[in-house]
Amino acid sequence: MADQKLIKRGSIRKCLLTLFVISWIVIVSEASKEEPKLVVLAVATEETDGFKRFMRSARVYGLNVEVLGMDEEWKGGDVRLYSGGGQKVNILKEAMKKYWEKEDLIIMFVDSYDVIFMAGPEEILKRFHKTKSKVLFSAEGYCWPDGSLADKYPKVEKGKRFLNSGGFMGYAPYINEIVTSSPLKDEEDDQLFYTKIYLDEDLRKKWSIKLDHKAEIFQNLNGAVGDVELRFTDTDSYLYNTAYATNPLVVHGNGASKIALNSLGNYLAKSWIPKKNCLSCSEDTITLESFKVKQKPHVILAIFVERPTPFLTEFFERILLLDYPKERMDIFVHCGADYHKDDVDKFLSGHKHKYNSVTYLKQENGYKEWHARNLGLEECTKVDCDYYFAVDSHAQFTNPDTLRLLIEQNRRVIAPMLVRPNRLWSNFWGSLSADGFYARSVDYVDIVKRKRKGLWNVPYINHAYLIHGSLLKDPDNYPTYIHGLLDPDMAFCKNLRDKGIFMYISNLHEFGHLVNSDSFDTSHVHNELYEIYTNQVDWEHRYIHENYSKVLEPDYQVDMPCPDVYWFPVVTPIFCKHLIDVMENFGRWSDGTNQDPRLAGGYENVPTRDIHMNQVGFEQHWLYFLREYIRPVQEKIFIGYTHDPPKALMNFVVRYRPDEQPSLRPHHDSSTYTINMALNRVGIDYEGGGCRFIRYNCSVTDLRLGWSLMHPGRLTHYHEGLRVTNGTRYIMVSFVDP
Repeated sequence: MADQKLIKRGSIRKCLLTLFVISWIVIVSEASKEEPKLVVLAVATEETDGFKRFMRSARVYGLNVEVLGMDEEWKGGDVRLYSGGGQKVNILKEAMKKYWEKEDLIIMFVDSYDVIFMAGPEEILKRFHKTKSKVLFSAEGYCWPDGSLADKYPKVEKGKRFLNSGGFMGYAPYINEIVTSSPLKDEEDDQLFYTKIYLDEDLRKKWSIKLDHKAEIFQNLNGAVGDVELRFTDTDSYLYNTAYATNPLVVHGNGASKIALNSLGNYLAKSWIPKKNCLSCSEDTITLESFKVKQKPHVILAIFVERPTPFLTEFFERILLLDYPKERMDIFVHCGADYHKDDVDKFLSGHKHKYNSVTYLKQENGYKEWHARNLGLEECTKVDCDYYFAVDSHAQFTNPDTLRLLIEQNRRVIAPMLVRPNRLWSNFWGSLSADGFYARSVDYVDIVKRKRKGLWNVPYINHAYLIHGSLLKDPDNYPTYIHGLLDPDMAFCKNLRDKGIFMYISNLHEFGHLVNSDSFDTSHVHNELYEIYTNQVDWEHRYIHENYSKVLEPDYQVDMPCPDVYWFPVVTPIFCKHLIDVMENFGRWSDGTNQDPRLAGGYENVPTRDIHMNQVGFEQHWLYFLREYIRPVQEKIFIGYTHDPPKALMNFVVRYRPDEQPSLRPHHDSSTYTINMALNRVGIDYEGGGCRFIRYNCSVTDLRLGWSLMHPGRLTHYHEGLRVTNGTRYIMVSFVDP
């Protein structure tokens, strides 16, 4: 009995030991098992801008991407226009030969041209495991390409119902079984291939296939742009799906959502965040600082003057000021506006010798704008240019470094942001409407106002842009300005969008602005003189005295040649000349008698030889001038008097001549205050003249061109116009606040 008990105890010990060893082996084995790894497979047959963006996002988040099909001929059809893409399945099938046995490997397959990653492998795998599926396809709201299959899809309580093949993932053996389950021609549709598998309930269960209905991982944008919003952390930007309260990790700009993806792509993958602004702007740039002149890129500067444009003289002046070696530039000019023929001829005759060469297509040559712009591109290819800089006459470059800055940004197509001053009208569109025209993006205003600075991928640019020469050497991507009946600018951008070529707008710097030619009236002697409302910035540049702004500085002491008579610079010599020309061209000077039919009562108490502003269509412009440039000085000088806007019923240019009216008798002005502006030069254009303030026995005779006298009107400043003894004197007078 005792022996039997000992034997029994020994057997129990052996069993326990065996169980312990087995348990230990299992534990060690489980502990030594590695978490499944993630490999991203993507098909791309060429390195498009979209592909580069895709790869950048993968690098940002440390994703291992294997690119399939690079440099292969694409036989899958144009999937933008119709179904196709079967070649992607066949390329994937070939790639799976080295992965199909790896049970611990998870394959993610995505499109590359229109996909952006927003997370790394750890988070992606974590989300995938939560789905408890072996294969997970992205989902969308459209049953494509065969809408008749919609009823065969399983019902879902919430989320997108239909399969999208632009993004899916799963264990390698399962992915391999799916892609090798049946043959598929390159030109057949890949999404239909996967759809039929998913709709087969037996196959769906066999391979444990699920759809990402709520965009836990994959966000397809087509039909769902309104579901997502951009959000930021201190270090990154991400998408939030407001419909399902998820933040997807991979975004796919499928179908008609390419432009929306491009807009989001300006921020995603650590491209732009509020605290650091544009992080991607400094990537892939170059510098010209170390380049010798002969080494600098060869640029074609293509200038297009297609319609009457105000301030073209300043446009050409600023073109000449571009800080880039002119011997490395060739000029191509098309003048489609006969109105500007003399301006263009003057520019070229005076400066063509500074440039490497000049090609000039005149208006009389008969080239339409579409063809002229295409010829500009051809000229660039002929001379093997490095860059093509297209500039319309509306673009005013106030930054001489514009061309250099654009080149150094090193993008295939890039435009400097130009905006109509104090307006939201710019040379780019942030989005497009359904019919391909302007639509405002949510960030448009912030970009235009430079509250957000960066490089922005946009669907439309105009008026000024730089094209990399490599694009013109690529027959498949060569841009053109013809697309159906579209205008040249629309056609150009449409063609680039269709080719997947990104157009960037840069507002990293102040480059300049646009002039507004929409209502430019060319019926005057000096048409720009009338542009004070529409193009005030350029109007000021041409017509306001360079020292006027100093007058408004707090410490500036305004000259006072006589008691309470102030004297300050206002306008330029060219303003004075142009105003005189306008008046002399009109020519109907009053006769200097008391009878004046222009006045309500027909009687003038203190007559002069003059022309009123309303006779030359300049009355309202002058009242605006008084408000913008005279009133601020008046409020500084005559403290406590404020009247905005100032009123003036009498605004006129007076002409004094010895043989007409040489002087003006003593009088009070019917005004609260008067301005008296000298329009020509004493001692050169005339002799004598001036203004004597009788009560103070004080005269101002050495009048300065473009300077204005300002003095009180009625009661205190009794004055007379002193005799002009030779020549012709012109002054501009306003009786303000009568």
